[in-house]
Amino acid sequence: MNFRKFFLTVGYSGLSPKAPGTVGSFISLLLVLALLPYLHVSTIFLIALFISVIAVKQIDIYEKEVGVHDGKEIVIDELAGMWIAISICGITQENMVIMAPLAFIYFRLFDIWKPSIIGRIDRDVKGGWGVMGDDLVAGIAAGIATAATYHLLNMFIL
Repeated sequence: MNFRKFFLTVGYSGLSPKAPGTVGSFISLLLVLALLPYLHVSTIFLIALFISVIAVKQIDIYEKEVGVHDGKEIVIDELAGMWIAISICGITQENMVIMAPLAFIYFRLFDIWKPSIIGRIDRDVKGGWGVMGDDLVAGIAAGIATAATYHLLNMFIL
């Protein structure tokens, strides 16, 4: 088994023939939700950062091997972004049913749309940091948007 490919594709989920980024994000969401009962969100945040640092180096190696920058099969950046969104949105066991889908939707929107600095990082930063950077910032934006939306829902609907 090629461990680098397994890692960068998040258990080969990035090899999905349709929407590999969305599939990788969804698998990453399921993984983090499975960890939440056992790990504090601050630990998940730190793990996401640790994975990101490892991923940067592994992406640099992988890109040299295959000759392609930011191949669609690489979805470890989606994992890091999703985990950051989940770790900063204020998710708990009680609000998980609302927060998790919100975080997923916001993360995918920011990752696909790439507004402002997210798009600039995607365009201008090369190598592993370019692959990881836009998703890390998209994760921060998604976490903030999720928290704000949940707060508004709580004030007016829930």
